[in-house]
Amino acid sequence: MRPAFRLPAALLLCATVLSACAPAAHTSGVAQGGILPDSAAPDERLVLAPPPAPGSAAQSDDDRVFHVTRALKDTPRWKLAQNDADLDPAHLVRDFSCAAGFGIDLAKAPHLARVLERIRHAVGHRTSDVKKYWHRTRPFVGTNLPICTSPEGLGLHSSYPSGHTTAGYGMALLLARLMPEHASAILQRGRVFGESRIVCGVHWKSDVQAGYLNASTLVDVLLARPELQDDLAAARQELLVMQGTAPAPEAGTCAVEHDAAIHSLLSEP
Repeated sequence: MRPAFRLPAALLLCATVLSACAPAAHTSGVAQGGILPDSAAPDERLVLAPPPAPGSAAQSDDDRVFHVTRALKDTPRWKLAQNDADLDPAHLVRDFSCAAGFGIDLAKAPHLARVLERIRHAVGHRTSDVKKYWHRTRPFVGTNLPICTSPEGLGLHSSYPSGHTTAGYGMALLLARLMPEHASAILQRGRVFGESRIVCGVHWKSDVQAGYLNASTLVDVLLARPELQDDLAAARQELLVMQGTAPAPEAGTCAVEHDAAIHSLLSEP
């Protein structure tokens, strides 16, 4: 029998639609108020492979990457990881401004916000379910090594897959669909977003890799739903209008993101 699992506060309080947050009660059957039910999304307990076993070569690699990346504390890459820990929807969308080439303001994109709201519960619940199923301990537990954010509310045994990676890469997939002309840069930023959790020290490398797959399977299936197509088309128009009027993103921020992208933690540590 798997150990009992207490849903961490971060999952209950997280407001972003593509995060690992999960409201108290699951939805099933017919969607209410346009919100897609859990049954609209794949069961990630079946999709994702198990996390690395204790003593395996993959776990040894996870251990190595965690310890090596503690040296990034207080560097610009560390500060980017702290920025990426914020999953407020408006903040998360804005994190893709450099990739898109203009400042993205969720307040000016109500149809985009509606798409996010409609898929929120299914993504959150499916991610919560698989986290509970594997009950994997986070890398910092039992150490005095630095992490980039407070451990409060993280859930010490909800490491696999990374919910923040699901959030960031899921947002990248959505925005790449809406702005295919910027897809490469947007998806690159989504990768960097996931790698920030390795920098932060709150996820193993393999958690992040699983988070990319978790996001890809959930978002791909949900965005194909026919009832979302009108909102998706309207959201694309909102972004096209915004592109012509929004200010350029901050150059310093873009430089830090670019440096993170070309020094991938999935291959370099």
